[in-house]
Amino acid sequence: MVQVRARLNAWAGGLLIRRVRSKGIDLSRISFIPDATKVPLQRNVMDPVPRLAEIRVTEPMHKLDLPFNFQAFLVTGHEESRRILTDRDSYSNDIRHMFHGDGPATSDDIGGLGFTDAPLHTRLRKILTPEFTMRRLTRLEPMIAGFVDDQLKALEEEGPGADLAKHLAFPVPFQTICALLGLDYEDRDAFEKLGSARFDATNGAAAAFGAVSRQREFLFAAVAKQRKEPGPGLIGQILRDEGDMISDVDLAGLADGVFTGGFETTAGMIALGTIVLLRDPEDAELMRTGTPEDVDRVVEELLRYLAVVQVAFPRFAKQDMVLFGQQIKAGDLVMASLSGANRDPAWAGQRPDEFDPFRTPSSGHLAFGHGIHRCIGAELARIELRIALPRLFRYFPDLALAKPQEELNFRKLSFVYGVHELPVTF
Repeated sequence: MVQVRARLNAWAGGLLIRRVRSKGIDLSRISFIPDATKVPLQRNVMDPVPRLAEIRVTEPMHKLDLPFNFQAFLVTGHEESRRILTDRDSYSNDIRHMFHGDGPATSDDIGGLGFTDAPLHTRLRKILTPEFTMRRLTRLEPMIAGFVDDQLKALEEEGPGADLAKHLAFPVPFQTICALLGLDYEDRDAFEKLGSARFDATNGAAAAFGAVSRQREFLFAAVAKQRKEPGPGLIGQILRDEGDMISDVDLAGLADGVFTGGFETTAGMIALGTIVLLRDPEDAELMRTGTPEDVDRVVEELLRYLAVVQVAFPRFAKQDMVLFGQQIKAGDLVMASLSGANRDPAWAGQRPDEFDPFRTPSSGHLAFGHGIHRCIGAELARIELRIALPRLFRYFPDLALAKPQEELNFRKLSFVYGVHELPVTF
């Protein structure tokens, strides 16, 4: 039975690839984002745009109007999103067939857990999973606390009006991931710009995947260097354990997924979470003086409310099916809006568009995705938030925004939401 299923999945995957290639689509050459796909990538400050809620109420499966006669559907409900993300057999996450090799990015630039299917996904995730258990991650807490304390001092030295995003939100997860992977990058500013650019959809997929390609060059070089002399971090450990059984492409893909997923998203959460907590003195005080249980609860609600990763990894149907009343054909794209799902009143309860640190439930949110492609670094992100935010509000008890929230420079169109600068006073 297992062999039969594997053959059917391989056949369906081949059909999918032929169908997409027949349309001549190369993602790395698309230099614009169709209006139909902008809705799940837009925000009204902290909130998804109203259109997303309208779609959730009227259409569980919303068809997007895309060029190239390409069929795509958007799911915005919590239950519907969980169902799609849980289904292991009906969809493929592998998008490498959509890069033809002569654009800004090639198939070698796309990898990691998010864009691979079983059995490769299973093997790669098995390599990473031991490093991301709570027991193993707990050992990083003193190091992360040290990074936070150093950056708070740097922020203080800069003086009132300093950029919290630059001096705290970005460097803490950046240093943490570098230490975890065993990387030593001095050109932090360049990496920060590339990290933001790869999630920016303003200029279409071409610009984003161009940034992906340039950022991967750092990681290919690191893997090649450590292939000769494995370092003390995760890259070196994988090379010692796997040797030639893992290719440079696959290892760079793993490192890339850990790196970008581990610093860009957490950086956004630290900065945006600070803004949210500064709205209400009671929320700030709860983060400053609350018990560990209070802090855990606030962090979970921030994850639900902000959902900085706006859409889950794209999923391509492997076979024809009817889903939530819509006819889906093999090769059609299905996207789950994580920000939409987390604001679904059917799951979140009353006033889902409000931040409520006492909300029940918040623990079932989809901020990290769901199913086999759920973010493997979810617990690391939680640890960083639980350390950084309380320390920030204790260090600066009179912390405030240096300008009104509405005047801040938020990302206009991005797969990972965030703010470019966050000037604060103290």
